[in-house]
Amino acid sequence: MTARTLTFLAALAAAAAAIFFSLNSSSEDIEKARLSLTGSSTIAPLALEIAKRYEAQNEGLRIDVETGGSSRGMADARRGLADIGMVSRRLKAEESDLTAHLLARDGVGIIVHSSNPIEAITGAEVTSIYKRETRNWQALGGPDADIILVHKAEGRSTLEVFLDHFKLDNPSITPDVIVGDNEQGIKTVAANPAGIGYVSIGTAEVAIENGAAIKLIKLDGIEASTATVADGSFPMARELNLVTYGEIPENAASFIAFAQSADVNDLIKGQSFVPPRR
Repeated sequence: MTARTLTFLAALAAAAAAIFFSLNSSSEDIEKARLSLTGSSTIAPLALEIAKRYEAQNEGLRIDVETGGSSRGMADARRGLADIGMVSRRLKAEESDLTAHLLARDGVGIIVHSSNPIEAITGAEVTSIYKRETRNWQALGGPDADIILVHKAEGRSTLEVFLDHFKLDNPSITPDVIVGDNEQGIKTVAANPAGIGYVSIGTAEVAIENGAAIKLIKLDGIEASTATVADGSFPMARELNLVTYGEIPENAASFIAFAQSADVNDLIKGQSFVPPRR
């Protein structure tokens, strides 16, 4: 083999190594420039706003936010399908393999159609309605109309908060309509004058401001509002958490730190949630 041939082969090998290094570096850069969040539909709109602000401060970073319920957020975090899960409730003891990062607080409120004269309800009355022991609004001082029971699908954290608060067994509930996210619950009750459901208080407040035909009613004498969630008086409140599994990648840790900072308090309040104490 001539010296000329050896020189050519050496140059070719160097070029190949450079291309491999370049491709590998590009792949790593792309990995670092993307962040994915999946889970709670309650948290998703807030997470999107936080993501936009964070992206504006970190050029080249792309953050994807997808819904699917809190159960999906936890499952995706565990399986590595998402960097961060969104879970709109406190983690259970059996979920201690995950780490919760408190983002905000929210309440779960009872909603009825805006035309319904009922302004307040007790926990015992809610239980009676969802057990089908009370079937007509007239029994509660409302109109002579059969109650349309709107209930959440399995995997929704609002369902878990609701069941836990009222000590109800989900298989024993026979709803008229099963919905997924809060928006579906609001639209369903808004379309049914005899409907009743339960949704995020923050989401309901925003919907009411935008003209949705629903109203939040008092629960056990306590107004359902972000104000009562903030002062701790509302009985059916919950945590809104970002969750991670195992060692947290640097980009995910930085985003979580930003999401837990006072720099996003205005976004949290803008979604009608309550910022935690910093």
